[in-house]
Amino acid sequence: MAFFILWGLCWLPFGTITALIIKWQPNQPVKPGQKLSLMFSLYLISPLVLWSFTKLTKIPFSAYGLVNKILFINSLLSGLAIGIISIFFIFACQGLLGLCSWNKSSIKQLPSVAISILLIALLVGGVEELVFRGFVYTQLQSVYGVWIGAVTSSLIFAALHLIWEQKETLPQLPGLWLMGMVLVFAKYFDGGSLGLAWGLHTGWVWVIACIDTVGLISYTGKVPEWLTGKYQKPLAGVAGIICLIGTGLILYVSQYLSNLYFL
Repeated sequence: MAFFILWGLCWLPFGTITALIIKWQPNQPVKPGQKLSLMFSLYLISPLVLWSFTKLTKIPFSAYGLVNKILFINSLLSGLAIGIISIFFIFACQGLLGLCSWNKSSIKQLPSVAISILLIALLVGGVEELVFRGFVYTQLQSVYGVWIGAVTSSLIFAALHLIWEQKETLPQLPGLWLMGMVLVFAKYFDGGSLGLAWGLHTGWVWVIACIDTVGLISYTGKVPEWLTGKYQKPLAGVAGIICLIGTGLILYVSQYLSNLYFL
């Protein structure tokens, strides 16, 4: 609680200046572009706030999973690949079933936005993993154990998404919680490093943001929204849940096969 309060207080002047620049007021709904500007200012200061906590508690960043090793980069890239492939697999399956169609004219727009969106996705994925799977999970796990730490940190992760938007976020809460759990397991499978979880998170955000930005996917409406995702949000539907469960199974099988190899 102290961390989140301090984070909010430190961000307040930056958030106020940002809100004035983008002409947003608290009693108005946040538009996608405005949300991005506010999130950018919020996330940029989070490592500094967390650094102050590491000094107070004398716990280094490495304890939260941010390690300076070449394996970290390998894990990040592996997670990025798994995240991208898993999302495209789900949409490809929906396309084959006639649940959505690909707008081929939008593909030409991807190169112009892909790099900038990737940088944003790296920032979002990195900060959220450092805060929720790093700091929050580690604190809770050290007191209450692995499972309670995983469940509770994932609940906090899901609930805090309501800050930005409530109507479209409410149907996504179960999916966001499950996403948090999968990312905790990714950290566990990666030996406590955040590399794999950061890569997964980045891959998911990158692909979904690219699809939304250029309008790459159009839903046919042949099935109820709860299958494809309420408000066209994959995490608010069965398809997104299947993607997360499938990713979790891939991580589990990979870990199992790795253990067999070393044995």
